[in-house]
Amino acid sequence: MDKANKIIVGISVGDINGIGIEIILKTFEDKRMLDFCTPVLFASNKLISYHKKALNLNNSVHGITSIDKLVHGKINLLNVWKEEVKIDLGKITEEGGKYALKSLQGAVAALKKNQVDVLLTAPISKENIQSEEFNFPGHTEYLEENIDGKSLMILMTDELRIGLITGHIPVSKVAETITPELIKSKVDIMYNSLKQDFNINKPKIAILGLNPHCGDNGIIGSEDDEIIRPTIAEIKESGKLVFGPYAADGFFGSKTYEQFDGVLAMYHDQGLAPFKALSFGNGVNFTAGLAKVRTSPDHGTGFDIAGKNKANETSFKEALFTSLQIFKNRKEYQELTKNALNIK
Repeated sequence: MDKANKIIVGISVGDINGIGIEIILKTFEDKRMLDFCTPVLFASNKLISYHKKALNLNNSVHGITSIDKLVHGKINLLNVWKEEVKIDLGKITEEGGKYALKSLQGAVAALKKNQVDVLLTAPISKENIQSEEFNFPGHTEYLEENIDGKSLMILMTDELRIGLITGHIPVSKVAETITPELIKSKVDIMYNSLKQDFNINKPKIAILGLNPHCGDNGIIGSEDDEIIRPTIAEIKESGKLVFGPYAADGFFGSKTYEQFDGVLAMYHDQGLAPFKALSFGNGVNFTAGLAKVRTSPDHGTGFDIAGKNKANETSFKEALFTSLQIFKNRKEYQELTKNALNIK
C-alpha cells in the first residue's frame, strides 16, 4: 500500500494497569502489520517503556509531539502526558482510570479532527474511569456522546454479528426500555451498517424475543406479542428483510444464526453470552452507526494476568483488521452512492 494511502489507526491504550499495552505491542511485533496501516498510540513514552521492560518486549516505538510528525512504517507514540505515573500492574487504581481517560480523550480528539482514520480502543475498567468527564457505562455511550450518529454495539466474527437493542443497563430496566421506536432505530442502524460497512446489499436480520419461549402466547410475559411482533411486521412493510422474534435458546442451539447477516438481541447477556461461548478471544466489538469507525477486542482489562506476558492478542489483532476493512468498505460505499446520485 502507498504510504500516502495508509490508513492511520488511533489507539487508546486502556487501563494502564491492565493488558491493553501488552496486546497492542504483541499485535505489532510482526513488522508486516505495519504494511497494512500506520498506528498512533496515545499515551506516554515512560508508560510504554515500563510495560516493554516488564513484559520483555522489544518493539521499537517512535515518539512524536504531533500527529503531522508521524512516520509510516513505525509504531508512533503521541505523548498526551509527560508526568510520571504510578503503575500497579493488575490493580484497579485511581491513576489507572485517570490515564485511560486521557488516552481515550486524545485519540477521540484526533479522530474528530480527521488526524486519524479509525479508532481502536484497548479495554478500560468501567469502575475506575468514572469521573466528572466520564459518566458513562462504557466506551460505546461515551463515543455516542462525542461523535455524530446513534450507536449500536455489535459483537462480531466473520460468521456472526450480534447487535444489542439495549446495552449497559440493569436487567430490571430492560422490559420498560424496549419500545417500538427503539427497536426500529436499532434495526435501521444495523441494516445501514450491514450495507455500507459490510457490503451486504439486502441484509437479512433476525430479532430475538424478550421472554423465555417468546412469552408462550402471553403465559410468560406479553411484550413479545404486544410490542416486538407488531414492530417486526411494521418494519417488514418497509421492505427490510427482518424476521422474528426467535427464542434465544433454540436460535443459538440450532445454529439458526447462520442463516442471517445480523442478529439483534434484546439485552446485553442474551446476545453476548452465546457470542462469547461461540467465539471468545476471536471476536470484535464494533460500534456501528457513528460517523467514525471504532472497534475493540471482545475482552476486558485482564487484571489477573497483567504484566505476566500471558495475554493473547488475537482479538485485538482481529479488531484492527476489522477496522481497516470497514473503513475501506465505507469509503467504497460512499463513492458508489455518490456516483449513483450524480448519474441521476
